[in-house]
Amino acid sequence: MSDTRQLVIFSLAREEYALPITRVQEIIRYTQPRSVASSAPWIRGVINLRGKIVPVCDLAMRLGLAHEHSESAKIAVVETEDGTAGIVVDSVEEVLTIAADQIEAVASADSEYVDGVAKLDRRLPILLNPDGLLAGIRLAV
Repeated sequence: MSDTRQLVIFSLAREEYALPITRVQEIIRYTQPRSVASSAPWIRGVINLRGKIVPVCDLAMRLGLAHEHSESAKIAVVETEDGTAGIVVDSVEEVLTIAADQIEAVASADSEYVDGVAKLDRRLPILLNPDGLLAGIRLAV
């Protein structure tokens, strides 16, 4: 039997992306982050999550997508090796269990951000690497 992985599938700018469920702490309704000075333009600010100050990142901007978020946007609270951050997504679609052999590396993708593409019939959600995506920012610990 092959190994399986559980992925949280979400949409952003009409595309599907995925994160390993083991790295997604929770999904919350979007709340406007409090602005903070940052040299990274994709840092939206910070939110107070049960007493913990958590930076919020605009994932679309981080990935170089021109996109305005809808009012129904969500914040996925993601754990990395260095701490916790929120990423803004349009909507969370589902949690899927897939076989490890359904994930394929993409040679042209930025390996710092992308772990591969999940092959799900006609769908090809891009599996993101939270450690690479959020590298270089101060995270909540």
